[in-house]
Amino acid sequence: MTTGGPEGVDLESLRGFFADHVAGADGRPLSAELIAGGRSNLTYGITDGEHEWVLRRPPLGHVLPTAHDMVREYRVITALGETDVPVPRTYALCEDNDVNGAPFYVMERVHGRILRAGEDLAALTPDEAAACSRELVDVLARIHGVDYEAVGLGDFGHPDGFMERQLRRWGQQWERSKAEDLPEIDDLAARLRRALPESGPPTIVHGDYRLDNTMLADDDAGRIAAVLDWEMSTLGDPLADVGLFLLYWGQSEAQIIATGQAIDDRSACSSASPTRFLTISPMCSKPSPSVFPMRYRAAIPSTMIASL
Repeated sequence: MTTGGPEGVDLESLRGFFADHVAGADGRPLSAELIAGGRSNLTYGITDGEHEWVLRRPPLGHVLPTAHDMVREYRVITALGETDVPVPRTYALCEDNDVNGAPFYVMERVHGRILRAGEDLAALTPDEAAACSRELVDVLARIHGVDYEAVGLGDFGHPDGFMERQLRRWGQQWERSKAEDLPEIDDLAARLRRALPESGPPTIVHGDYRLDNTMLADDDAGRIAAVLDWEMSTLGDPLADVGLFLLYWGQSEAQIIATGQAIDDRSACSSASPTRFLTISPMCSKPSPSVFPMRYRAAIPSTMIASL
């Protein structure tokens, strides 16, 4: 921990906010450490020496329009807190930029393991890796099984036209961010527009569900203690989550582009068959969804990853 605070947190200002709004805080001085940073929202560990919390805020500097929305992330995690989806408990949301320079929220600090690279997985036995894979599948099915109306998220998104908007948005992202013209990406986008499939019933969509956006329990590789990074969540086609997950599953190029590193193909991501994923998920209207819609939903995140 640092006492002065890393860039992105004003500990003296936060001290008063925590005392007024965060359970357990009583005005004692705070210290902080940066847990994760980069293009995603910034994550800080905050402590007063006795209690621990996590603070999430947008990245420093320029961010793209609609990205890094703290209110949406806080809202969905809070709503899921009463379901069987493992998420941290939330404590407070602050939309006043005067407090810390940007909106932020405070949540429980969950302890566990985040497996980001092949060496992180080397300690897992084959049985543990298989259990981890099954849990990844089952937790995503739980996310898609939540009655979003019942948990107060009926207005969280606009599921009608979800796939078309995704395609259009990532096309715009590509146009804003590309360093050079790549005709192959333009051709892919045109083919996707011509072949837009019909979506089934909408669900909560995580938007970036993968192994390293989950935290495993320290004592059980087959139990996810928390699903993290909900900044891209919305209501829409659940197979979009499946398509992105399968894109990461054993495809090191996609992993490297999106996260900066790859998990070995023999890792937990590859230990359970994707066929099981498609067979047991309640979001699938048939035991074996058509190959074309799944390929389509994996192709859209390919465009997304290219835009990174």
